[in-house]
Amino acid sequence: MIPLPGKTELREYARRRRQLMRAMGSHAVAVIPAATPRPRNGDVEYPYRQDSDFYYLTGFPEPEAVAVLIPGRPQGEYVLFCRERDPVKEVWDGRRIGQSAVVEHWGADDAFPIADLDEILPGLLENRDCVYTSLGRDPEFDKQLMGWVKHVRQQRRAGKHPPHEFVALEFLLHDQRLFKSKAELKIMKNAANISVEAHQRAMRACRPGMMEYQLAAEIAYSFARAGGEPAYPSIVGGGANGCVLHYTHNDQPLVDGDLVLIDAGCEYQGYAADITRSFPVNGRFSSPQREVYEVVLEAQLAAIAAAMPGNHWNDPHEAAVKALTRGLVALGILKGKVSKLIKDEAYKPYYMHRTGHWLGMDVHDVGDYRVGDAWRLLEPGMVLTIEPGLYLSSKDKSIPKALRNIGIRIEDDVAIIRGGQDILTEACPKAPEAIEALMSESA
Repeated sequence: MIPLPGKTELREYARRRRQLMRAMGSHAVAVIPAATPRPRNGDVEYPYRQDSDFYYLTGFPEPEAVAVLIPGRPQGEYVLFCRERDPVKEVWDGRRIGQSAVVEHWGADDAFPIADLDEILPGLLENRDCVYTSLGRDPEFDKQLMGWVKHVRQQRRAGKHPPHEFVALEFLLHDQRLFKSKAELKIMKNAANISVEAHQRAMRACRPGMMEYQLAAEIAYSFARAGGEPAYPSIVGGGANGCVLHYTHNDQPLVDGDLVLIDAGCEYQGYAADITRSFPVNGRFSSPQREVYEVVLEAQLAAIAAAMPGNHWNDPHEAAVKALTRGLVALGILKGKVSKLIKDEAYKPYYMHRTGHWLGMDVHDVGDYRVGDAWRLLEPGMVLTIEPGLYLSSKDKSIPKALRNIGIRIEDDVAIIRGGQDILTEACPKAPEAIEALMSESA
């Protein structure tokens, strides 16, 4: 049985649609298709995940659907096309929502069968100046949309005029999605809490000789039992694998004396968390591991301190780079003046990525990082990750031998709020002493 959205959720979806339509103007129309199911193999599909833009505006979970927003339409501004109820197919695939339930429970003003799209949608485009849509995501749907516009164009002599402009839906909607409401932040906090519990479970369970996939299973179990799912493929990299940024094989044994890096986040009710922790497989940091770890931790704390309203997007990154470069000099990996090393980007062989990204319905969420030629200012409602790291591969023989194959990243999720910040993942241990204390507990 598909759970029905509550009144609070319905108000939230309606608020989002109103906000978008106000920005579109009264002579526009928005056409937003649902995500297309993807084949996995044979006649099996990957688990369905709704398109984030579509879900943000509708909360509707099914494929084969199209939402149309028509500001000022007297009969109703929100129209949804979806699958009809089908008793035969429902025996195989489960209950479908259907048109009457879409109006009654999902807030649509009108609902029509998806099979009637060609017949009805051209009429909804008539006498509208522009169409907001996402061209390029689904070439087949783009082709359909052009056909509907062409159909209206052919009726000019009947006094109907077609839209004369296509505008990227992302231009308005992705900026809107960048600023999370109180309802969204509440869900994201729940996703963060589930993720924190999963990382704690993994720390307690970790033992030398385990396989990386066994530790990944502890994470997946925590997500599933809380009603969530992975927001992205979990990274569990032991030893040298922790130096591979997007390592997802998760098929090697965890070796006594190595570190393990886990980058894993839960998606809950459509919103992602994103946490990385690095910890010793045997529960105790060696002296070299701890030296490197404390450099990364200092960089992360400096970056978090810079993630404040009014600062620009790049401030946390600059703070992290400064701390990491200073630390690389202290570790004997770099030599020279810190300011010169930063200018020359001498840190990049050991820290090659940015310090964070937007977070929301997508783990790398939508929203511009620059406005014009300037970095975007941080404002209340934005959520970002803070995730500096150091990756000291054994392939680089200039690194002191005791420090080789140490890969460390520390990542938290930070919501910008009025007057400050809220670290959504703060409960996940990251001080070395706290990690060692937690790992000493039985799983």
